[in-house]
Formats: sequence, C-alpha cells, structure tokens
Amino acid sequence: MTDLISPVALSPSLLSPTATPTSTADLAHSKAKDAAQKFEGQFLSMMFQQMFAGVKTDGPFGGGFGEEMFRSVLTDAMGKEMTRAGGIGLSDTIQREILKMQGLT
Repeated sequence: MTDLISPVALSPSLLSPTATPTSTADLAHSKAKDAAQKFEGQFLSMMFQQMFAGVKTDGPFGGGFGEEMFRSVLTDAMGKEMTRAGGIGLSDTIQREILKMQGLT
C-alpha cells in the first residue's frame, strides 16, 4: 500500500481547475473558442448523420429501431471527438470571425 499516492501527497496545483480568464478580452476569446468548437461539432455531426443515412445494417446483429435511435448519439459523439482532436479547421475560422465581429481581433 505504500506505492499508492495518497490525495494528501498530491500537489494542490494538480487538483485545482484550469485558470479562469482574468480580463474581459480573455473571457470573450474563451467563449468564442467554445462556441466555435460547439458549432464545428454540430456541423460534423450533421455530416456524419447524412453519411450514415444510406448505410444498411441488416443482419444477425444489426438494424432495428434501437440502432436507428442511437445512431444520432453515435454521430454526435463522433463530431465532438473529432473536433476535440483538431477537427477540420472550421472552428478556428469561426472563432476568428466571431472575434472580428466583436472588434476584438
């Protein structure tokens, strides 16, 4: 049991949340980035839904109402994960345009 790290031995900086924006410009940049990433995730999700619309999964382990119901959950998760991993570059452009419209560039 001595090889386990106790919570007391951890540095407080490791347990604290990420730094919060201090200025209004930092807050605006943070919110613009978040909005742009959410938009890109939704865009990719819609693309994946269209891509999977023609896929037939009939067979012994596929198809049915359950698969149709959860396909949207799958495409949403794929869109979010792809955006988190770098996406297709759409969120950077959207963030730039949001900040330009607010006069913060």
